Amino acid sequence: MAALRAVLGGRGGGGVPVPPPSLCRGASAWGVLQRLGQWCWGGEVAAAWAQWLRRLRLRRKNAYFGLTRERYGDNLAAAAFTLSCGGGVRFKDQDLWVRGRWRPELLQLRDVPVVAVDLSGSQLTYDGLDNLVQLRELQHLDLSGCPHVDDWALGRLHVFQGSLLELAVARCPRVTERGLATLHHLQNLQRLDVSGVAVPSPGLVRILLEEMLPRCQVLGMEMDGGPPPSEGSPPP
Repeated sequence: MAALRAVLGGRGGGGVPVPPPSLCRGASAWGVLQRLGQWCWGGEVAAAWAQWLRRLRLRRKNAYFGLTRERYGDNLAAAAFTLSCGGGVRFKDQDLWVRGRWRPELLQLRDVPVVAVDLSGSQLTYDGLDNLVQLRELQHLDLSGCPHVDDWALGRLHVFQGSLLELAVARCPRVTERGLATLHHLQNLQRLDVSGVAVPSPGLVRILLEEMLPRCQVLGMEMDGGPPPSEGSPPP
């Protein structure tokens, strides 16, 4: 247990695990190696368990709200999932966003389409999108700062090609130019925020996005050299 506490940060401040003092006291070299091997093995087991628990929690956060969908329909199921992730939704013809915990009065909106979803900064994954893909009138989707949204997740957004007007994937560390290329289906898109998405040659990627989505305003990925000089101004 002392070794496990050391691995988990109970000893050796600064985040670096330190073997217990008794490891080397009164022991032969072979005994020290045996104990050190046991201590390191215990640390690997603890790290593996911690990683397994993180993955389990992530899967649970992105669980499919199938029972809610069967009872209350696609829109309330999507709303319930979004609220459980700490996000917000807006229903059609409603000015205010719904945020916080699920409230029974939301059942009155059972037949009202969800038109906007804010999952920015959430733990949304590819699997979590199962709760959203049935939204037929979704117009606004904010996935900014989602650490687990990747190119595969962007590839699923084609289901919104008939309705989506605004999309934000700013500061998503797992999104690349390959995922952005899959957005060509969203021809009704009017606003796309890709600020902070790390891609090679961001200026070129922005030009390609503007050509791919001619009616869309692309935010972020400015040209490397800044805006072009105005007509008649001398070159730098």
